[in-house]
Amino acid sequence: MGYGNSDHGDDAPLAVKILIAGGFGVGKTTLVGAVSEVAPLRTEEYLTHAGVGVDDLDGVSGKSTTTVALDFGRITISSGLVLYLFGTPGQERFWFMWNDLVNGALGAIVLVDTRRLEVSFASIDFFESRGVPFVVGVNCFHGVRDRTREEIRTALDLDPQVPLVLCDARDRGEGRDVLLALIDQLMAVQPRATPHPVT
Repeated sequence: MGYGNSDHGDDAPLAVKILIAGGFGVGKTTLVGAVSEVAPLRTEEYLTHAGVGVDDLDGVSGKSTTTVALDFGRITISSGLVLYLFGTPGQERFWFMWNDLVNGALGAIVLVDTRRLEVSFASIDFFESRGVPFVVGVNCFHGVRDRTREEIRTALDLDPQVPLVLCDARDRGEGRDVLLALIDQLMAVQPRATPHPVT
């Protein structure tokens, strides 16, 4: 499902699939939960001793759960546009699922944590290699903004046209701002995109 109209007529809103990606513990589940207008679907499980030596908990030692499949939420941007949000699992052992989740997605948000920028490099590479438009949302944990936009952009080696937005993933308004930045990006790179019926 990329986008399309339902069979309820021409007045039905355009449905767009968006991925929320990034490394383990950067705030993907939090962002989906903050902006979703419906109770989000979560597939979180508790971290156990089985993950010792497998999961990298560096910098997130207080985290007790992890997404094992996806998070799902929905937000209505306007009467004509509804976003379906799919949060990807962040741990490397679940990355194989990204290949399925990206099918039909028009764009993505890559969340990053400035304390651990390296955990989101793989997400950026993933979308760049597939030509999927994306924006970078810098989740400023506890309001800490310890790097400038230029420093973050340089550290992530972002192309100049990739938008970078500072945000707090817990805040609905700031999460919506990141989504709107992605919509603007999609409109800029796909000006001729037209809706197709969902089958």
